[in-house]
Amino acid sequence: MCTVCGCGGATLEGQARGQAQDHGQDAPHHHHHHGHKHGHDHDHTHDHVHDHGHAHGHHHHGDDGDLHYGAGAAGVSVPGMSQARLIEIETDILSKNDAFADGNRRVLRALGAFAVNLVSSPGSGKTTLLCRTIEKLGARPLAVIEGDQQTSNDADRIRATGAPAIQVNTGKGCHLDAHMVGHAMDHLALPRGAMLFIENVGNLVCPAGFDLGEDAKVAILSVTEGEDKPLKYPDMFTVARLAILNKTDLAPHCDVDLDLYEANLRRVNPGIEILRVSARTGEGMKAWIDWLTARLAEKSAGAAA
Repeated sequence: MCTVCGCGGATLEGQARGQAQDHGQDAPHHHHHHGHKHGHDHDHTHDHVHDHGHAHGHHHHGDDGDLHYGAGAAGVSVPGMSQARLIEIETDILSKNDAFADGNRRVLRALGAFAVNLVSSPGSGKTTLLCRTIEKLGARPLAVIEGDQQTSNDADRIRATGAPAIQVNTGKGCHLDAHMVGHAMDHLALPRGAMLFIENVGNLVCPAGFDLGEDAKVAILSVTEGEDKPLKYPDMFTVARLAILNKTDLAPHCDVDLDLYEANLRRVNPGIEILRVSARTGEGMKAWIDWLTARLAEKSAGAAA
């Protein structure tokens, strides 16, 4: 898992449309301080920590004979590495990430901006939903950070809506981290009171462990993925504030039980909010937009108090 290996290696591709590299004296500067100088074509890397030994990984046999490699204290197994060492590495990686996340959070708070971390499997419909969301929000100030291993396809789709977007390509990395997001924020020049949408790399495992400084994680599930998905990948849905059951227009054509989907989400996270949405037909879009605007208003009211 990435909290052990610390995988990374991201590049920013393409200046946000309508944003020059020099924002000028009148633009809101909100530089993210990382302790070292950043260029626009910055290459972000992590040191990988691997202790390659020949000892067997830490695992347990279940009563049914299945192998459970996450049963140790670290929740993960790496051959040749003790559970104590794994915990030490994870703590180090996450503490560094959390420091960057706190910096991002301070910048967002100062701007009165509301940030959403969109997480899901590949193909859940995140980008299509985001394009429809931008259209529905109209003239409201917003910006998008797109995370993928390669290509700028999704950022290009977002820019086609007229919204500013920056692409973060993670290379072999399977998630965004707070440092990458802070660097991308530097290039976006967020206006005050904006919504920031962070579309994470399609992955239901590793993004769960990384705080990006967002106000809320929103987990998006396509109804075609299966009702047991929350039970198979509980960490992601435990940390999500809202789950969107997306592509509901396909439900009549699939053997899917949406009530069971919701019940399994609440087995993992009893307090999770759930919306049923179809970006294609528009079902549930008003409820989603209302949720976003209410959360932004709550944050603005809290900052003013």
